[in-house]
Amino acid sequence: MTVRQRIRARYLLAHEEGSHVLIEHGEVVVDGSRIVFAGPRATGPAAETVIELGDALLMPGLIDLDALTDIDHTIIDSWQSPELGLGLQWSRDYAEHRRRAVFDAEERAFIREYGFAQLLLHGVTTAMPIASEVHSDWAETCADAIAMGEAAERLGLRVYLGPSYRAGVNVVDADGTRSIYWNEALGNDGFDGAAAFLDWARARDSDLVHGALLPCRIETLGADLMRRTAKLAAESGVLVRLHALQGLLERRLILEEFGAPPLEVLAQTGLLGPNLLIPHGIYIDSNPFVDADTDTDLATLAASGATVIHCPLTMARHGAALDSFARYRSAGVALALGTDSFPPDLVRGIDTGVTVAKILAHRTDAIGYADYVTAATLGGATALGRTDLGRIEAGATADLVAFRLGDPLDGVLDDPIRTLCMNSTARAATFSMIAGRIVMRDGRIPGIDLTAMTRRAQRLFDRMKDAYSERDYLRRSTDDLFPTSFPGSRQGD
Repeated sequence: MTVRQRIRARYLLAHEEGSHVLIEHGEVVVDGSRIVFAGPRATGPAAETVIELGDALLMPGLIDLDALTDIDHTIIDSWQSPELGLGLQWSRDYAEHRRRAVFDAEERAFIREYGFAQLLLHGVTTAMPIASEVHSDWAETCADAIAMGEAAERLGLRVYLGPSYRAGVNVVDADGTRSIYWNEALGNDGFDGAAAFLDWARARDSDLVHGALLPCRIETLGADLMRRTAKLAAESGVLVRLHALQGLLERRLILEEFGAPPLEVLAQTGLLGPNLLIPHGIYIDSNPFVDADTDTDLATLAASGATVIHCPLTMARHGAALDSFARYRSAGVALALGTDSFPPDLVRGIDTGVTVAKILAHRTDAIGYADYVTAATLGGATALGRTDLGRIEAGATADLVAFRLGDPLDGVLDDPIRTLCMNSTARAATFSMIAGRIVMRDGRIPGIDLTAMTRRAQRLFDRMKDAYSERDYLRRSTDDLFPTSFPGSRQGD
């Protein structure tokens, strides 16, 4: 027998007739894993327990479809000069002769679980994880994905998951030029591991762990691996997430390999369709930095039914931007959101996305916070084919998150959505429920010592950072590759 729970907050972002609506002094009644009521306070059915969240915004759990589960990324790779940036890639010599795993299987599992905890603490209830392959001896394995699935079940986080795989890796040649080192055998092994994980996830029969195909980047797959991925996805009915349309180097490499641009290659290999999710989807033929004589990619994307996973904060940190959210949406392109950087803060991402859209359009009403919040909830749910997620209404799965609004550092309160996005961050998350299970309360996850985890993560981060030197084509020191923002004091020299 389940216990009904009544959850109350000053503001409730409920769902009515196809869109979100804001209710002041609202409440949600949860029975088991489902919502049975959402509306004004004291108008719902009786419940055995009452949870008072006070001065907070209760809203659908955030859906992060490019969810970072790692300890590095933008803090070390988003500010270098082009010359230093080359040092963060594998050298061809390293790829061919010296590659190794920086972390063992247990350490990799810890890093992923640390990332899952961060997602929960930042209000994410459904995630499609991503982690760096830079520190592995090639890519993720089926065993890695199984460990992640088991961690997600322990914590209560819903994940769409699979090991990343690739047949090639971006490398720097001895003369400093970029190319791909290919190893088809490793690509086939990775694909077999991904297929095996689908079987494992299917046998698990859990709504917290869903199998998906998550190959690495379009320029590292090759035609055969893309076709095999499309075929397996069609046969198994799973989603495919493939990073594409995310850089000019990618476009150059694809044109050299296929004689066609990336979007056309996705179509040729059978990947372009409703089950394809594309982070970041920026460099299409209408982008001002793309040299193309056409302007048809937006229409092609819209007609395909594929979803673009927009990661505004990460791309802004790397000097790129979706041009623009409003134009993609007007063209009919499906849009969802991802973090793809640490911390996995979709609230900061939403604010960055809105701000960048204003800059690109040179007007303050270019896009609204409601549009981005919708992408982080309903947009993600639609991409996953889940009409029960991303919304608070009777019959939906009880995925809820509350963000506190009373922090004096956030100042005065205006509209709760704008106040949260402009004045606060996702660190204001104070309560999270996934499928009726409370997984975070008062900013804490049961059984997780975040301070101890962070101490261990720091030790692993330091070791990971040191390993860049052995991969650098010039074998530069860590101090050379990662200079501090200001030079150190010379006192005592």
